[in-house]
Amino acid sequence: MPLDIKILTQIDQVSASSWNALVRDANPLIRHEFLSAMEHHGCVGSEFGWIPRHIVIYEDEQLVAAMPLYEKHNSYGEFVFDHSWADAYQRAGLQYYPKLVSAVPYTPATGQRLLALTGRESELWALLYQTAQSLAKESGYSGVHCLFPETQEQAWLSQHSYTRQDCQFHWHNNGYQDFAEFLQTLTAKKRKNIRQERRKVRESGVTIRVLDGHSASERDWQHFAAFYAHTFDEKWGIATFNLDFFMEVAQQLPQQIVLVLADAGQECVAGALMYRSDTHLYGRHWGATRFIDQLHFEVCYYQGIEYCIEHNLQIFEPGAQGEHKISRGFVPTLTQSNHWLTQPHFASAIAAFTSHERAAVADYMAQLESAVPYKDAPVP
Repeated sequence: MPLDIKILTQIDQVSASSWNALVRDANPLIRHEFLSAMEHHGCVGSEFGWIPRHIVIYEDEQLVAAMPLYEKHNSYGEFVFDHSWADAYQRAGLQYYPKLVSAVPYTPATGQRLLALTGRESELWALLYQTAQSLAKESGYSGVHCLFPETQEQAWLSQHSYTRQDCQFHWHNNGYQDFAEFLQTLTAKKRKNIRQERRKVRESGVTIRVLDGHSASERDWQHFAAFYAHTFDEKWGIATFNLDFFMEVAQQLPQQIVLVLADAGQECVAGALMYRSDTHLYGRHWGATRFIDQLHFEVCYYQGIEYCIEHNLQIFEPGAQGEHKISRGFVPTLTQSNHWLTQPHFASAIAAFTSHERAAVADYMAQLESAVPYKDAPVP
């Protein structure tokens, strides 16, 4: 059957049901509802430099493949740092921006970047990628960048682009019955430290609430949106998400929301927002209006671990960076991004850069092995 390839400027130009039919593991971050909510409420667009250029492929009016794709005029919100590449382009009199980026904006979590019918991945991945490359050449984009692709896509992408690697810290569920059983797998010192941290939070009088999209009220979301904005105000960053976005996602994906709120008396003082798939928990945002000792670890990490154990989720990705996560049961985990450039000028330099970077990341992860707190080796 002939294939019909389209470039979309809004994800609403494709139906949610057909897009979501290609999403594996019910990953909320790549679902139509999540991506469209960002577009509906100004979280992406020209203001922030994330302009939708999604690729979709139809066969006999059926959606058979898709690629979330954005035109980028900066590198904000990518978590794969390429400022040195942009500087090199500028010094050579070339334009690095705009570029094309396949990612979930502001979200350093692994997931599909090449969505395709099961059993036809190799054929359709190639067509998606070739379409993105052609779009880059024809429209003057400097390249195509796939950030944090899932494991199934990584080997294929590495054959067709430069590979960069980095290290995050993920928690793995080894079939624990409860949090206490998880603690028993840690060394005595780390187990004692975690118990002390959790006890300090309990003794502070803080009450923890774990909510989903059904149980969280509008007032709860107002509190969380304020925490989120406050975090960016403190760090001189840009708060790209907003209350309307959070509420739409909660309404559209209520069972995939994990909102952890902390109350001190009658006052809500802190919160963390996580999203769940069928197998993963993704920690995304944290904020607080009052400092309470150890509350960050309780709300962002320990509540997430307990949730994974209770709901039989296998992996907890709490976000980028943070060596402090190791002592709390998270292990160094390799992440990947892939980069194809239209200009051949820097081919040898980019190849050398990525090779050296991968070696440095491997050394870094090897150094971290001694800090892993498990008595026996955890799941890699």
